[in-house]
Amino acid sequence: MILKYDEVVRTGIARQVAENIRSAIMDGRLQIDERLPTEEDLARSFGISRPTVREALKRLAAQNLIHSKRGPTGGNFVKRPDPEGLSKAITGAATLLVGIGAFDIDEIITARLETETVCCRLSAKNRSDEDLAAMEAEIAVQRDAAISDEDFCASDVRFHRALVDSTSNGPLKLMMYTVIEAFIPITNMIVFRVRERHHVAALHQEIVDAIRIRDDIQAGDALGRLLAYVRESYSAVLDARAKRHGEQQAS
Repeated sequence: MILKYDEVVRTGIARQVAENIRSAIMDGRLQIDERLPTEEDLARSFGISRPTVREALKRLAAQNLIHSKRGPTGGNFVKRPDPEGLSKAITGAATLLVGIGAFDIDEIITARLETETVCCRLSAKNRSDEDLAAMEAEIAVQRDAAISDEDFCASDVRFHRALVDSTSNGPLKLMMYTVIEAFIPITNMIVFRVRERHHVAALHQEIVDAIRIRDDIQAGDALGRLLAYVRESYSAVLDARAKRHGEQQAS
């Protein structure tokens, strides 16, 4: 085997250069939409080759920190942060962690209860008629006995997404992205066979009714009972699995 030491060294330098530029972006020394120096200028400033500069820029582009434009006025520019894109990256990591058992159901339920209770409080204060209509629309879907389990689970996610949106709080929506897009779908995959759809829809309706009259305490209480039901359903699934396993071992 021939080891390519020059590539290892170049990659290490490219990583350092990328981190240097990243720090400048994060602390505001490089502003949104600001054009970076040319590859030639960067190579000269850092005392490195242009291929190493290109590697560093590729790293920054992969992190969605810069984007390139072609033409006479083109170049590499600092990219405006994309909250949804960042959230999706976090959600992917959270999904993996849940899948390998890094979080147990009690942790997930506790996280949902604490964070969604805040959402209920802000929703009761800030919700619009359009927000209420969005949540009501999902409840109507959930009450349709003809829909598939997959469609019910998707509607469940949309309901809680609408609840979070109704807070009108951007940072909170970013924080809640993982809860809504990772934790809820994963628990749904486990409990959908044992939970009663009509009970979930009824609790969703209680949440909306409380938010409509701007009663955050009542909304939080309904949310707590919903999550307690999710926990009970999860336990029922685990108990059934354990029973089947015991019967298989006995036979």
